[in-house]
Amino acid sequence: MNSPEPTTEHLRTSCCIVGGGPAGMMLGLLLARAGVEVVVLEKHADFFRDFRGDTIHPSSLELIYELGLLDEFLRLPHQKLEHISACVNGETVPVADLSSLPTHCKYIAFMPQWDFLNFIAEQAKRYPCFHLRLQSEATALIENAGHIAGVKAATPGGELEVHADLVVAADGRFSVIRECAKLPVVDHGVPIDVLWLRLSKQGSDPSASLGHLRAGRMMVMIDRGEYWQCGIVIAKGGFTAIQQQGIDAFRNAITELVPFMAGRVGEISAWDDVKLLTVQINRLKRWYRPGLLCIGDAAHAMSPAGGVGVNFAIQDAVATANSLAAKLRNGHVSVGDLRHIQHRREWPTRMIQGLQAFIHQRVGRGEPGMPVTDLPLPIRLLRDRPLLRRIPARIIGLGFRPEHIRSPDVWDKSSRDYQDQLGC
Repeated sequence: MNSPEPTTEHLRTSCCIVGGGPAGMMLGLLLARAGVEVVVLEKHADFFRDFRGDTIHPSSLELIYELGLLDEFLRLPHQKLEHISACVNGETVPVADLSSLPTHCKYIAFMPQWDFLNFIAEQAKRYPCFHLRLQSEATALIENAGHIAGVKAATPGGELEVHADLVVAADGRFSVIRECAKLPVVDHGVPIDVLWLRLSKQGSDPSASLGHLRAGRMMVMIDRGEYWQCGIVIAKGGFTAIQQQGIDAFRNAITELVPFMAGRVGEISAWDDVKLLTVQINRLKRWYRPGLLCIGDAAHAMSPAGGVGVNFAIQDAVATANSLAAKLRNGHVSVGDLRHIQHRREWPTRMIQGLQAFIHQRVGRGEPGMPVTDLPLPIRLLRDRPLLRRIPARIIGLGFRPEHIRSPDVWDKSSRDYQDQLGC
């Protein structure tokens, strides 16, 4: 008996967003809220992925406040970080004081990214214009006379073609859409990678210091409630050499860096417990083609320094919705409109990437050699002059150009027939 021929499903929408991460989901919510028909393609079956960016910064919390969702959002389990410190050569040094920020939440919220994405998805599903397609992996672009006209995707049921007025690539630092569009990437080079792992948390542990630096080595520790999420900075490409030294040597290196973890490093039972993050700092020369825009990591990959990548991706989404919501409802987005978004978001991106590159060239390459007794001058200044801590607080907490939601909510909650009102 012959098997049936595979079928191709066809959809038509105003905006097709590829990637269900922070940028894609936030943009999908904002566009649907503004009455734009939007399809989000996510290649996985759910949002559950470990060791992803879990920091929701004050700038992003302020956006959730502007959406009227903050109280509901903060009912989700999370931890707060109001003061950022670092333990440098055994001395705990204050780095940033978020209490002076002009935001409703003067802290960083640590929350698993899957909880954040599920929350945004549930809010977006309230709008009939929003369509989330899980297990839909983008494979190619649909082009028409040099204009990007849609996306092809592989699904469990066969091929899917989504024809759209605008395609937005929000599919991360290894963006398939960016590759298909042949948009050149400028790589700035980073001398580090990061190894992520979990270690249990005990009640006797000292208060969280976001970074531990000693003798040229660095480990970031994020309080996840019941455990520490740890990021160990290593030299670029150095993971193989570390593995060759053996798991016991790796455990000992952690104990030397963070002595109170001595009784817990045995929880690292094998190298399978350690995940490698290949750190990149890059950005596109041009973020767009006719009918296509790249945002978030697809446009500019950040390093983990400061945990700002998720929040810059969300800021990109807000700027995109502010600029394009009305134009998408009218069915026309020009190249000039897309150029405007890159112009607005490229400057803050360049600033934060330059700062990250500066930090990586001078701090924590994962190689021994930093004098044990000396604190770097910037650290000494932050220790001795409390007012200076407002500078890193603003850079980390808000970025260089924080966005605010200007796209409308066209859903009249008092109307029973709101689908007709939205025109979806």
